[in-house]
Amino acid sequence: MVENPGVGIIMEKVTLLLVDDESDFRRTLAKRLIKRGINAIQAASGEECLKIIKNDPVDVVVLDVKMPGMDGIETLHQIKKEYPEIEVIMLTGHATTQDGVDGIKTGAFDYLSKPIELEHLLGKVRQAHEKRARETEKQKEADFRAKMEQQMIDTERLAALGTLAAGVAHEINNPLAIIRESAGWMISILKRDELAGMPRKADFEMALDKIETGVERARRITHQLLGSVKQTDSTLSEVDLKELLEETVIFIRKEANNREIEIIQEIDPRIGLLWTDPYKLRQVLINILTNAIHATGPGGSIMITFALVGNGVEFTIQDTGQGIPREHLKKIFEPFFSTKPPGEGTGLGLFVTRSIIDKLGGKIDVESNLGQGTHFYIRLPRHPDVAVDLNER
Repeated sequence: MVENPGVGIIMEKVTLLLVDDESDFRRTLAKRLIKRGINAIQAASGEECLKIIKNDPVDVVVLDVKMPGMDGIETLHQIKKEYPEIEVIMLTGHATTQDGVDGIKTGAFDYLSKPIELEHLLGKVRQAHEKRARETEKQKEADFRAKMEQQMIDTERLAALGTLAAGVAHEINNPLAIIRESAGWMISILKRDELAGMPRKADFEMALDKIETGVERARRITHQLLGSVKQTDSTLSEVDLKELLEETVIFIRKEANNREIEIIQEIDPRIGLLWTDPYKLRQVLINILTNAIHATGPGGSIMITFALVGNGVEFTIQDTGQGIPREHLKKIFEPFFSTKPPGEGTGLGLFVTRSIIDKLGGKIDVESNLGQGTHFYIRLPRHPDVAVDLNER
């Protein structure tokens, strides 16, 4: 191995995995790479190489083609299959340069022939690392562009919903009030003594009850829709999370008991106070817990956990219910999307929930598998000033 001491190149923060079954060659090369500022780790076989990559992040792999057991080409194939972002430089003997060409066809960045000139190897490592950095930046840019496009779609959707909500409030709420008042007037008439023996009175009372139920459902839809698009400032205050959880569970305890569902609470005693809007946070918890109750059968359970995570607090709500189909997971936060039967859900509960979490500077995620229940994660900053850091976690 030839080394040119007059040419230096230092690449800090580059982790290189050197894979070669010749221990003396491997150790000597690793020492020289470390002197040049590279974090060089070693593996004596393809199998060991894959184990290291699985447990530790690696930027570049320098891989010998000829090794006993799993050879370099097979190891390269596995690396590119499982970790396509890792760049691989192949090492070959002069008589086996075709192996290097085959390696490039399989996805290797380049190949070098032994004996190796150190500066040549360092140049290839730098180029491979720069290529990976460019690809990472391209991916970040693509992710950012997709995020911005989605935000634009959401903004346009909210603007359209705002216009719709104003029209709904004006065109529907007023006639709903008239219908409700008229139904109440007819109910009061049916209660008069002179109508005690009225034929089919029970049928009339049942019909009026359905009218009132329908009016209430329509009122609830317009109220939720208006609440989801109305831009109101949150009233922030210091909230004792233990007290908030106890108050919230009171609201849903009766329905849970009626359905024979156990409510389990776990709260970190160190959690203390959170600077947030208690009314909106309570609404979020009630929305998710109500959905969990409706999705969980008798004998099931719902676990509520409050824990400290980084600069914020994580709330998790996990049920043992029927779960959400994979194809619905990306839609559950969209307005008017519901998996409940017609007449049993407005499709606005989770849309409103996500809107509230966004306004409070937090994040909400969901995991679910059919037949294995659903797991909601909500992260909120302990103070609004750390909301940006929380969203970057």
